[in-house]
Amino acid sequence: MYDPAQLRTFLAVAQTLSFTRAARRLGVRQSTVSQHVRRLEDAAGRQLFTRDTHRVDLTPDGEAMLGFARTILEAHERAAAFFTGTRLRGRLRFGASEDFVLTRLPEILESFRRDHPEVELELTVALSGTLHQRLAAGRLDLVLAKRRVGDTHGELVWQDALTWIGAPRLRIDPDGPVPLVLFPPPGITRARALEVLEEHGRAWRIACTSTSLSGLIAAARAGLGVMAHSRGLIPPGLAPVPAGAGLPELGDVDFVLLHGPRRDRAQAAADALAAAILAGGDRLIRGPTPT
Repeated sequence: MYDPAQLRTFLAVAQTLSFTRAARRLGVRQSTVSQHVRRLEDAAGRQLFTRDTHRVDLTPDGEAMLGFARTILEAHERAAAFFTGTRLRGRLRFGASEDFVLTRLPEILESFRRDHPEVELELTVALSGTLHQRLAAGRLDLVLAKRRVGDTHGELVWQDALTWIGAPRLRIDPDGPVPLVLFPPPGITRARALEVLEEHGRAWRIACTSTSLSGLIAAARAGLGVMAHSRGLIPPGLAPVPAGAGLPELGDVDFVLLHGPRRDRAQAAADALAAAILAGGDRLIRGPTPT
């Protein structure tokens, strides 16, 4: 009833909220993306997206289709692997940025390890800038991280807005320096926050620096300052800073998958994990499983 190709297209649109970016990710024409979505909506008998010239959003039925699409595609991939007799082996060095510590990435990795038990998965969690450096040095095979502003390389998982966040009761003095809670260099959100404040002539001071996202969250919850963060990944206990604070807009941020230098055994495993992350990418921006 549901074509896997149409489901993959649906997931790409759902994760990027753009027919254009979905087409770019899939390597097809935008008209093909529109056709796949239309046929999937016809098969389901429901509208999955609301869209106009400026915005694409999931409908409630589209949200429901996300779970079904992932389940169908995962079953399809397992069946294909079983009957083709392919078993992935070898060591896969995967790097994920600190942004994903509190998301459902562990569920995706757990499913990958269950499906590919002979792959030795080695996980590195670090700043996006650090992961870019290690990938370039050949020390990682696959990276899920933020992309630097202006960069075009990498496979887009999704695009999100950066926003200023802090403790709900935090008040920013419009005449004083902005207190910042930051990753150290080469943090990508750090660089963006400082660049934007400098461009707008806004004074700032560093209230906290930590390589750990948990450390930054603790400082922000304590009211030490504000941090630049992806709007779709705002941690519990923190909230967007009200517009009345007068902080400049930070723009968008891309989360991408990047492959390192190809190695025989790592290539197939990296491709399989990349496919699993792309298929489940929407789970990364919908928070961890409730406990």
